[in-house]
Amino acid sequence: MTTNLTASGDVLTAAAQVAGLSTAGAELIRDGSNALYRLSGEVVARVGSPGTADTARREVRLSHWLAESGVPVVQALAELPQPVVVHDRPVTWWRLLPAHRPATPAELAAVLRTFHALPTPPEVKLPFHAPFLRLDERIAVASGLTGENRSWLVARLAELREQYERLSTDRPRQLIHGDAWQGNVAVPGSGPPILLDLEKVALGHPEWDLAQIAVDYTDFSRLTAEDYRSFVDAYGGHDLTKTAGYRTYADIQAFRWLGFLLGKSGSSAAVQREIQHRIACLRGEIPRPWAWTAF
Repeated sequence: MTTNLTASGDVLTAAAQVAGLSTAGAELIRDGSNALYRLSGEVVARVGSPGTADTARREVRLSHWLAESGVPVVQALAELPQPVVVHDRPVTWWRLLPAHRPATPAELAAVLRTFHALPTPPEVKLPFHAPFLRLDERIAVASGLTGENRSWLVARLAELREQYERLSTDRPRQLIHGDAWQGNVAVPGSGPPILLDLEKVALGHPEWDLAQIAVDYTDFSRLTAEDYRSFVDAYGGHDLTKTAGYRTYADIQAFRWLGFLLGKSGSSAAVQREIQHRIACLRGEIPRPWAWTAF
């Protein structure tokens, strides 16, 4: 290997050699914070970001533990070395999913209900859920912000932290998925829904896994009342929007979605326009329901 293997394709080639796999005809599925490649033999290679080897190891262990617990989950391949780390980038190997569609709100809720009932995995050391991770630095380095907007974001983040601490004091933490949306549950043509993307599984409060769908309904009108009711019913009747702490969960979730885009600031004029739009929404200058463009 050379010492400058930084491109995901080069990392994949080197890792595949270690694992005894061929990359001939490898097909790039997605190239984001993680790059996914389809290989022959129904193998999917996931090339992680630098410094994420521990997270990759945890995902593999969680996949095995969830499967042993009877939860249909994306399968980390036990017969291959997991992960293979090339110049600080972990490569993990997964079974290709069958043809599938995203879950309905009710299907997602049913998966979450099962998932939240699981005990803490004894052989996997899980982090505590960190809803404010990297938000400070993204606000600090984001380009194109006015000084007034940057100051408002810093102050608002401090407010949300304080509100979160009041909600979380002395509450036990349990297993949560951390990124519970319909696209992270794959529903094949036959068989049960399959849980995907274990990167953010953590110990936290289950409300976080309910908040994303709830915010889609209350703040964005991405879900109809009927769809949201089906979600609540399938989870067992618990409606997060009716709880005293809901507004805090909703506001933090929306702030996180802004924070994600701040990490892309300067990449295009469209991103900059969307950042300004989202800030205006959060500052109350645009009434709900909001329409945000995905990036």
